[in-house]
Amino acid sequence: MTSVGPTLISSRDNALYKDLRRLAHDSTEYRKQGQVWLEGDHLCRAALARGVKPAVAVFAESFWGLARHEWENAAARTVLVADTLFAGLSALESPAPMGLILDLPAPSPLDPSAATVILDRLQDTGNVGAILRSAAAFGFAQVIALKGTAALWSSKVVRAGMGAHFTLRLVEGLAPDALDALTVPIVTTSSHEGEFLHRCRLPWPCAWALGHEGQGVSAALASRSDLAVRIAQPGGQESLNVASAAAICLHASAAARL
Repeated sequence: MTSVGPTLISSRDNALYKDLRRLAHDSTEYRKQGQVWLEGDHLCRAALARGVKPAVAVFAESFWGLARHEWENAAARTVLVADTLFAGLSALESPAPMGLILDLPAPSPLDPSAATVILDRLQDTGNVGAILRSAAAFGFAQVIALKGTAALWSSKVVRAGMGAHFTLRLVEGLAPDALDALTVPIVTTSSHEGEFLHRCRLPWPCAWALGHEGQGVSAALASRSDLAVRIAQPGGQESLNVASAAAICLHASAAARL
């Protein structure tokens, strides 16, 4: 890929700068712009390693001298942002000096037979991103976000996913009745009901359903469940964080296949 020479943004009134700020700070802006903001070396490398072709590479002006040799051909367009402005693009406590703008991938159709994770109205972006990361690590190919779940491509979810987005089929905004198309059994989680996970014979492939942080799995989703499980908690806590519970459950599925 051959890049065009870098252009410099030195005014906060610049149209691209305004778009970048909205991408970085507004969780649903990616849907309006059709683009995604990745911030930081690790996340950008993860995208490139998966064959993603960035539309724009963005660097703090002072960092460009160090980054140019490695990154100058990373995208079709390179933009430098004055150091005094670059921090305004970041939602991190310690802003990274670079990022990439990606075109939002086309919506994926639901794969009925894929090993799947279903997110039922999860609100916390950190939880959602962490669950995507666990799904990718433990061999689940598809994540379905039901209506009311945090936006999967928001910058905070993408950061928490640490590159998992680029290995998964992501399906957003579905109603529970869309799950009737699945041909794999649905396994739901509960704090107090169902079989203990360590005693279960887990089906594979399956679709693990993870519910709202406070309300759990909805009645509409529970009614579609083929198996309900709970995690033994001998320490006596009332419940586990949903991302922690997801990691335990998804690992149990992966271990059962070995």
